Amino acid sequence: MPERIRPIGRALLSVSDKTGLVPFARALASHGVALVSTGGTAQALKDAGIAVTDVAEVTGYPEMMDGRVKTLHPKVHGGLLAIRDDAAHAAAMAEHGIPPIDLLVVSLYPFEQTLANGAAYDDCIENIDIGGPAMIRAAAKNHHDVAVVVDAGDYQTVLDEIKAHGGTTLQTRKTLAARAFARTGAYDAAISTWLLAEVGETTPAFRAVGGRLAQRLRYGENPHQWAGFYRTGEVRPGVASARQLQGKELSYNNINDTDAAYECVAEFDPTRTPAVVIVKHANPCGVAEAPSLLEAYRKALMCDPVSAFGGIIAVNRRLDAETARAIAEIFTEVVIAPEADDDAIAVFAAKKNLRLLIAGGLPDPRSAGLTAKTVAGGLLVQSRDDAVVEAMDLKVVTKRAPTAAELADLQFAFRVCKHVKSNTIIYAKDRATVGIGAGQMSRLDSARIAARKAIDAAEAAGLAAPLTKGCVVASDAFFPFADGLIAAAEAGATAVIQPGGSIRDNEVIAAADERGLAMVLTGTRHFRH
Repeated sequence: MPERIRPIGRALLSVSDKTGLVPFARALASHGVALVSTGGTAQALKDAGIAVTDVAEVTGYPEMMDGRVKTLHPKVHGGLLAIRDDAAHAAAMAEHGIPPIDLLVVSLYPFEQTLANGAAYDDCIENIDIGGPAMIRAAAKNHHDVAVVVDAGDYQTVLDEIKAHGGTTLQTRKTLAARAFARTGAYDAAISTWLLAEVGETTPAFRAVGGRLAQRLRYGENPHQWAGFYRTGEVRPGVASARQLQGKELSYNNINDTDAAYECVAEFDPTRTPAVVIVKHANPCGVAEAPSLLEAYRKALMCDPVSAFGGIIAVNRRLDAETARAIAEIFTEVVIAPEADDDAIAVFAAKKNLRLLIAGGLPDPRSAGLTAKTVAGGLLVQSRDDAVVEAMDLKVVTKRAPTAAELADLQFAFRVCKHVKSNTIIYAKDRATVGIGAGQMSRLDSARIAARKAIDAAEAAGLAAPLTKGCVVASDAFFPFADGLIAAAEAGATAVIQPGGSIRDNEVIAAADERGLAMVLTGTRHFRH
């Protein structure tokens, strides 16, 4: 037959997630499909009054070793792998009494969820499925004859095929097989990533990366690109774990920018002080700490009110109504918070295009985890930048040491520059950014752009002078020449924080001394590309 329709005479069902199982099995039975099942799945079907044969009756062996061994048997794998049009395969099935299995339905032991729940090592091990992946791979390999389902979302597809064609089409079986291999790949990736972390191996010979689709996106960075959002097994509060309370679907750029904003705001301990981050095109355009979220928001907005329009806002504390009303005064794409008051939620309810995300917690900036980036023909994997300025051994290298107020601002600015694209220059005053220079090829250009933005912000606020007068400056990496530092001093900076390590450090330090600047070195850089 051109369509290669394969009728379904027998189906093997073995699922840990029993969502939709009973109605699906009942519908299969109504089409004359004989059902074979295992353990808890078989019991669920029997409880529902559905006729089912236990797999032990097929294999002639009972489940054993706490369920570790039940489907690893030739009468199961032979029924899945046999090529129906191959005479030798058919003869082997007849000789050994192997019944064909035309449909396999498996949902794997919930390893990822067990890990996410913080289970002990031994519990995680026991939730590694062995028989399930083996059957899935067997059925998927033999997709010319066998259909395999690994997600309850595909139950209706199979039923529709049976109703329309009396069986499954080759195209559908190919599609289901592709999804099945992707599922076992993601499953194995989660297990291997966990075990590698357990043993502390960072660069194994093979690295598997996988995830589960969270959202099909309308397009990628641009309308001509397709895109999807996948959740990995990483347990880290943020955009992937957040509940969206309102607004239209997040776009690719929304997700990317929201992650950047939330990771940045997490640098500021919510038990110490409220903080607000405003992001535009993956770079912070305003960051501030203050006694209240409202004040922090206003200070952050003052840094660059033009870029803030249509931006992403992240806060490190429960969002209150007063702050929500201030945010609602300008167009904002996304607001993300650990939690929000009912009154704050009500304020945003009138803004139908604003997305409000509740993350349930803040990510730990000291927790490494992994980041990955594709390059042509490869994948760059590294640990997340978990360096925090509080843990750095700051070294004063100028004749003048920073004052207590300058030191507080220097530490604030260095937290921010960790989250701005390199080359980065941050001007800060009173624990708020007053000028940000991001992503320039020259550090001097970043210093000048940040100063220019401070002038523009001062004009927008009706100030007599830019807030860079009397500010501090942070650089994500060393000054290769003194020119960038001199530009910062001309903008009004009085103190500097930078990693150091340039062959011209002495020239840069001398330039700072000549201008009466205080300078501290961190010994740690924050490149971000």
